Amino acid sequence: MTEAESKKEKMTIVVFSGELDRVLAAFMLATTGASMGMEVNMFFTFWGLNVLKKNKGGVKSKGLMRKMLNMMNRGGSSRLPLSKFHMFGLGTWMMKKLMKEVNMPSIDEFIQMATDMGIKMIACTTSCGVMGLAEEAFRSEVDIMTGAAYFLGEARESKVTLFI
Repeated sequence: MTEAESKKEKMTIVVFSGELDRVLAAFMLATTGASMGMEVNMFFTFWGLNVLKKNKGGVKSKGLMRKMLNMMNRGGSSRLPLSKFHMFGLGTWMMKKLMKEVNMPSIDEFIQMATDMGIKMIACTTSCGVMGLAEEAFRSEVDIMTGAAYFLGEARESKVTLFI
């Protein structure tokens, strides 16, 4: 690590929500921070893991309850609901249409931008264990799978830490 890299300000974001509007906020802040020269880590946990799940195919899990959970909660960036006014998908459809009209990136585009900008996307292994998610359930853009101790180490060094 060069001296310039070690002096870079850091931002760490916990992405706890799997709802479209909150995930958009997380990616807007992350990409803005990276564009300002910050080192950005996004730590996805519990419902936030839905963002990083593959859009295609099912999730293979062990145990009846985990299989049921993953059948009801397929996840994937294309299936994120709104936190309010979801209205059985109509609100989400309207939001995506409005985003397109103003040239706002989709979640998939934000994920690609984040990858291109060097933003680290981290999946929480503890949440994965509870929910029965293996590494194969996630997109290739996931940088690492690790636990809360790693996040706390990053947060301790961060100038900005957010929980979304």
